[in-house]
Amino acid sequence: MSVVTRVEATDKALALIAKLEKMHGPVMFHQSGGCCDGSAPMCYPLGEFHVGASDVKLGEIGGAPFYMGAAQFEYWQHTHLTIDVVPGRGSGFSLETPESVRFLTRSRLFTEAEAEGLAKLPVARGDESAA
Repeated sequence: MSVVTRVEATDKALALIAKLEKMHGPVMFHQSGGCCDGSAPMCYPLGEFHVGASDVKLGEIGGAPFYMGAAQFEYWQHTHLTIDVVPGRGSGFSLETPESVRFLTRSRLFTEAEAEGLAKLPVARGDESAA
């Protein structure tokens, strides 16, 4: 069985990540827990958003680490996330806001075979975003 990922990005999202990195340097993502932009994936310069002891690293998209709060992960742990880009402006502090597009999370449940191949994810240990 191939490696089962928890998060991936569409080609449009990967292209936007590359553009944002040219403008701002390395970036990171944190899946919003419902405040401000609902449940939007937020993109920040790497290290600007401080990952805490209750954040879970789901993986990387375009080389950028992707985190989610542990409480929210409890609800989303059975889903595969695909980060996409759609027209429109988010209302938060995410780096893509001035580009008149926004990142969007699409989700689906893991199949039984995928669920069996998932590794347990540790909760982040303090502030890993500055690493």
